[in-house]
Amino acid sequence: MAGYADIAAHFRRRIESGELRPGDRLPTLREVMQEWEVAQQTASRAYKMLRSAGLTDATTGGGTVVAALGSSNIASRVQQHAATGRALASKETSRILEVGTVGADETVAARLEVEPGSLVYVRRRVVSRDGAPVHLSSSYYLPFVVQATPELSELVSTGASRELASERLGVPQDSVLEEVSSRFATETEKDLLGLTGSPVTVTQVIRTVFLADGRIVEVAVKVLGGSTFLRWTTPLR
Repeated sequence: MAGYADIAAHFRRRIESGELRPGDRLPTLREVMQEWEVAQQTASRAYKMLRSAGLTDATTGGGTVVAALGSSNIASRVQQHAATGRALASKETSRILEVGTVGADETVAARLEVEPGSLVYVRRRVVSRDGAPVHLSSSYYLPFVVQATPELSELVSTGASRELASERLGVPQDSVLEEVSSRFATETEKDLLGLTGSPVTVTQVIRTVFLADGRIVEVAVKVLGGSTFLRWTTPLR
């Protein structure tokens, strides 16, 4: 008997192969239940997995459609903020988990170009789409960034932390290095992202954002479910 992961994998293959294109409507939950001979809970869980991976969207009429081709990377966020004033998509929400100072581990320290253990500011949050957790993000800042943008040290969402810091510093964002890898999830990550099983693989994206004057405005570590479909386009000229 098929499980929710089997159903989600079936539609993922159809989407990634191009058989189902952006805007195409997926079968209703009732149709999935009948075709796969599963309970509504199983069908709903499969569709939730697709939505959390950014492959589908829920429409106002209650149906499910293939999501528009887009980008999970920072470039799309920058473009979206410039156009709409929002860093998150319309169906996304952000919840701040922690704000404070920590000693930079080797991963963060190397990218911030400081010694391991140096005190840096961190903002941790979970981003959800349609109420389902999508990714965890920990953003790290050097003291000069927070001195110019004290809001980053407060337990509130600024809505566009990096853009605000860039504006306060008077220097535009210039480029970003994004490094993608995979690893096993921690128990905390599994709990916050609603992941089950042991072990569970997650995708990790480390981004280092540079200002036009060469300074680093942010190093962020984003953690997503291992089945998340990452998509972005990089201009070549």
